[in-house]
Amino acid sequence: MSRPPSVTVPAAPRAAVSLLALGALLASSITLAFAPSAHAADTLLSQGKTATASSQEGEGYSAAAAVDGDLTGTRWASQWSDQQWLQVDLGQEADLTRVVLTWETAYGKDYEIQASDNGTDWHVLKTVTGGDGGTDDLAVSGTGRYVRMQGLARSSGYGYSLWEFQVYGSPAGTTPPPASGAVKVEGTQGNWRLTVGGQPYTVKGVTWGPAASDAPTYLPGVKAMGANTIRTWGTDGSSKALLDAAAANGIRVINGFWLQPGGGPGAGGCVDYVTDTTYKNAMLTEFAQWVDTYKSHPATLMWNVGNESVLGLQNCYSGSQLEAERNAYTSFVNDVAKKIHSIDPDHPVTSTDAWTGAWPYYKRNAPDLDLYAVNSYSNVCQVRQDWLDGGYTKPYIVTETGPAGEWEVPDDVNGIPDEPTDVQKADGYTKAWNCVTGHQGVALGATLFHYGTEHDFGGVWFNLVPDGLKRLSYYAVKKAYTGSTAGDNTPPVISNMTADPASSAPAGGEFTVHADVRDPDGDAITYKVFLSGNYASGDKRLVEAQWRSVGNGTFVVTAPQKLGVWKVYLQAEDGHGNAGIETRSVKVVAPRVSGTDVALNRPATASSFQQSYGDCPCTPQLAVDGNTDTRWASDWSDPQWFQVDLGASKALHKIQLVWDPAYAKSYEVQVSDDGSTWRSVYSTTAGDGDVDTIDVSATARYVRLQLTARGTGWGYSLHELGVYS
Repeated sequence: MSRPPSVTVPAAPRAAVSLLALGALLASSITLAFAPSAHAADTLLSQGKTATASSQEGEGYSAAAAVDGDLTGTRWASQWSDQQWLQVDLGQEADLTRVVLTWETAYGKDYEIQASDNGTDWHVLKTVTGGDGGTDDLAVSGTGRYVRMQGLARSSGYGYSLWEFQVYGSPAGTTPPPASGAVKVEGTQGNWRLTVGGQPYTVKGVTWGPAASDAPTYLPGVKAMGANTIRTWGTDGSSKALLDAAAANGIRVINGFWLQPGGGPGAGGCVDYVTDTTYKNAMLTEFAQWVDTYKSHPATLMWNVGNESVLGLQNCYSGSQLEAERNAYTSFVNDVAKKIHSIDPDHPVTSTDAWTGAWPYYKRNAPDLDLYAVNSYSNVCQVRQDWLDGGYTKPYIVTETGPAGEWEVPDDVNGIPDEPTDVQKADGYTKAWNCVTGHQGVALGATLFHYGTEHDFGGVWFNLVPDGLKRLSYYAVKKAYTGSTAGDNTPPVISNMTADPASSAPAGGEFTVHADVRDPDGDAITYKVFLSGNYASGDKRLVEAQWRSVGNGTFVVTAPQKLGVWKVYLQAEDGHGNAGIETRSVKVVAPRVSGTDVALNRPATASSFQQSYGDCPCTPQLAVDGNTDTRWASDWSDPQWFQVDLGASKALHKIQLVWDPAYAKSYEVQVSDDGSTWRSVYSTTAGDGDVDTIDVSATARYVRLQLTARGTGWGYSLHELGVYS
């Protein structure tokens, strides 16, 4: 099947929003993923059962303390050696699905989860190596009456210590079948409901992001949030594993079908829906194949045809052709809906777009859809009024929503989107869910964005569990879906984060980060500091910074060498699988040089300059104007030269070059008294761009850069040449 390399962030419901901005946010972060093999629906079986251990550290640390249901008050602790074990007798043979270990500080780095029918002969259910403590939520598959944690290697000089050892599953042979029966949209205008097997069903969901290999680990977490639904963007042969695992956890799936152009750039190109019958026939055939394959699967909830293409078509066409394409696209969606209904009359069909402005096209051209769907973030509370104003006669679901996205927030002091705080993001999920449920009889639920694990720029903005760590947003969704988070250990809360200096951090120098951090449960907090060059270089990764704590919530961070606006992230972890993550921007600038810049606004000449392209013309004078936002750029060839006339002979002690990404790998700094006879004061064949600050000792009127080898395929490009006397 043709499906996108990444799922782009949806647009706000307004026609003018830029899909380029939307696609940029998560282009490296959110990929289509499908879950692996299933495991049975789980019930806690171990609590209060008989537990034994190889040893205990002392009175009050018995094995029974690890199965008493007290997650923070009592614990089992072993003697201080490896090869210790803790086991629980479930009282009868059980189908095992999940084991949760809540470690104290002294955790097992390497261990096995084993099961036995008789307490003597053991088989391994799961092997863990390189564990990092906190909470290990492990999906398992097998049977047994006895379940054991067999320690192999400790993380410290202490023993093994568990606050709680929880075993989930069901008595052997009693696993309840997943919910079954036809899924219907029932009711009358303004009084609709979704039913499964005749029973009311509100979609309480999340969009699904983890890698397939991680599904056994994360699907129980989805269920623990109170979610009953996950949404995907693509369906193919690998979907069976996801559907099987979802059914085993009592979760249903909105099976997506991807159509070009999807959410915009990176989504797979442009299609002419007016004329391209080959593409449309291929998609219709392919979708029909998978509908026939999965129509009877107990996890299938509904079919979702396309994602944000009505809005996304604006990146392919304009004017009257755009209008024709939107009508043709939604007419094709209707053809798909009719085909699906002919194969599978027992599951509804919808289609998602990024704005309610797409709904008039569906209303006009896609009468066979059972309901509409929309992705909407900060404007989700406007969807109800848009539905009323549009005079629609079908209900809807919200297939992506959450806190405000990059395209919806004001810019900060450095001119980049001001990312909401953890508290604001959590409030965003709460607000979104309240607005969805507030449209009773019309809005049939939502899948909130995003149950993803990526720990990068987009992942920190939207993921509920980046790097497997639960955020305040995770608990906000859990409270929305279950009504309570009572008894949960929740993340540290970060507030009042600042970076100083925010707009003038010297490249390679230091800046400070300060924040107020508190943990609601009084847990000890450990910190990490990361940097992202998303706005400086396009690299969305989070890379751990060089930093040190100076106490009182203050951290000294080494700035990158590369100029531009960077994001700095403070991550506070509580040792229980939770984290608070806050971010601010820092503008990295060239280091300050002492003395007077005698080249400032002096006459400059060059061997060539770019007349046009991007921000050009890029004349030589722009490299001595004192503004690092302007630049000189040469032709794309070697060699080139650039020189400045200081007006009179000056005693020089330092020269600073602020390069554009098109830098010089090999160059020489020359000086002259008359502009004709030159002498070298510095040379290199290993230039790496960014900022070069060069010590010189010379007296001269003219300074020239003799540029002999480029660092890229472009020309030479210099934001600023500073000559200091």
